[in-house]
Amino acid sequence: MISVSSSVQILAAPSSASATSECHGHVLVSGSYGGEYNAYHAAKWGLRGVVLNDAGVGKNRAGTRGLDYLDAMHLPGATADAFTCHIGDGEHMLENGCISYVNQSALALGCERGQSVRECAARMRAGALIEQVLPLLSGGKRHALNYAQKAPPVVCVDAAPMLTADDAGSIAVTGSHAALFRGRPDNVIQVAVRAIFFSDAGVGLDDAGVARLPTLDPRGIIAGAASHASAEIGNARSIHDEGVLSRVNAGAVALGAKPGMRIRDFIIRLRGLWRETA
Repeated sequence: MISVSSSVQILAAPSSASATSECHGHVLVSGSYGGEYNAYHAAKWGLRGVVLNDAGVGKNRAGTRGLDYLDAMHLPGATADAFTCHIGDGEHMLENGCISYVNQSALALGCERGQSVRECAARMRAGALIEQVLPLLSGGKRHALNYAQKAPPVVCVDAAPMLTADDAGSIAVTGSHAALFRGRPDNVIQVAVRAIFFSDAGVGLDDAGVARLPTLDPRGIIAGAASHASAEIGNARSIHDEGVLSRVNAGAVALGAKPGMRIRDFIIRLRGLWRETA
């Protein structure tokens, strides 16, 4: 029987980026999607294991690719099925989530698909403390797209918090999910962009993956989410180039958006409308 120290805790956070040094030496249940970017931001604290959200898995396994990244450093990792718990809410995942995928390091500790998140995390408490130089990270990029002038610029950021004050008035495409952290109103989108697009993260339980969209209507921000099957979560260029709308807010509907429309085509439409009114 594997010995587990009583001092090793299971901690929950809305996202890997919001985790703190208090996680050091423990197991983290993070509300973030399970891509490399979020696996990195979890692993940097020195953990014994981490559970992320699979965001519906999606195109090219973008929602679970972080498990391979974690395996490269022998850190046990798993993802929770987005249809059993709320993405963006580590506490809800811990109480309600069911495991969809595990990496080899987690498998060695007895973690497996179908377990509750709590049981899987409890098994990870027996893991070794992993502290090392992290493998090189892909993602977390920013691109300004070369659209014609005399209309709002278009910027792509792989994570919504990368938006800056200089992006005010632009059309933003982000690789982030459209969930609210812990399901509550927040200030993640602080910049007054004219429109913004996300991944739907598989939509998931209680439509948690798109809960942010209607909250942007009172601010007059057009918003929509790309189907996780059409474009890679965490990759803003993929969402811009390949994304197909699955959900939109009321403001987007009023300007002609509908599910099944390509995000790139809707952006062209918006720029045309806003050029005419400039």
